[in-house]
Amino acid sequence: MSELDYPADLRYTSDHEWVQDKGDGVVRIGITSFAQDALGDVVYVSTPTVGDTLSAGDSCGEVESTKSVSDLYAPLEGEVTAVNEQLEATPELVNSDPYGEGWMYELKLADADAAGELLDVDAYKASLS
Repeated sequence: MSELDYPADLRYTSDHEWVQDKGDGVVRIGITSFAQDALGDVVYVSTPTVGDTLSAGDSCGEVESTKSVSDLYAPLEGEVTAVNEQLEATPELVNSDPYGEGWMYELKLADADAAGELLDVDAYKASLS
């Protein structure tokens, strides 16, 4: 198996989600290469709806694969400002490009500094071992 990728410029959660700062208090969220690898072939993704207000830890969607169904959890508090509509027709983007075209949704954070409290790449990698 090839080495799984974990970009250093992202923040991570213990639920295997990544968070990318998009500026102006907005973050983009998806699942890590570890998560997509563990799930196997993704066949369906359910995301929150634009306008939804999420609290950190809320279940806000699902990722279904040929192996199982896993919940998505909001890593931070905020309002959903965008969802990746491409995933409806091509959920396999989560497997082929988890940090790019396979992103899930974007949040306008209630606290713009909250993302700094998430795991950095080294802490996330350490949590996997």
